[in-house]
Amino acid sequence: MKRLLSLFTVFALLLTACEGEQGPPGFDGFDGLDGEIIASSAFEIVVDFNAENNYEYIEAYGFNVLPSDVTLVYILWDIINGQDVWRLMPQTVSFDDGSLVYNFDFTQQDVSFFLDGTTDFSTLGDVWTQGQVFRVVVIPADNIDGIDVADINAVINSNSIQNFDLR
Repeated sequence: MKRLLSLFTVFALLLTACEGEQGPPGFDGFDGLDGEIIASSAFEIVVDFNAENNYEYIEAYGFNVLPSDVTLVYILWDIINGQDVWRLMPQTVSFDDGSLVYNFDFTQQDVSFFLDGTTDFSTLGDVWTQGQVFRVVVIPADNIDGIDVADINAVINSNSIQNFDLR
């Protein structure tokens, strides 16, 4: 019995005293992307579309956008009883002679707003081309899971966006 107890003691000491290789280093408290903080940013912009700017407008963000970020653009579609009605772009309007599409694309440096479609843009009234208000929301892709991105209020609330910079 003494031998068995001594043998257990030796094995217990050997197992607790062993040390393996050090594991891979962990992150330094950030998200692991060179110290970039994951945050949402937003701004509001008013755009005039015309033949001189080829019915498009490009705006630089003015803040860092990571490769994994997602840009969402909303257009002020209507005002009902003093409440702004925002729609996720792209948005299509049908006319007798074709369609008008408000659309956008984005890179890490800027966002581009443009008119697309089959209608003759030069025949559109100012209500369709002048003073168009857009809200641009840039959020980390990880924060978009499970959010109804068509609902601007859901996007704003889930990403703690307090206000929009006006440009």
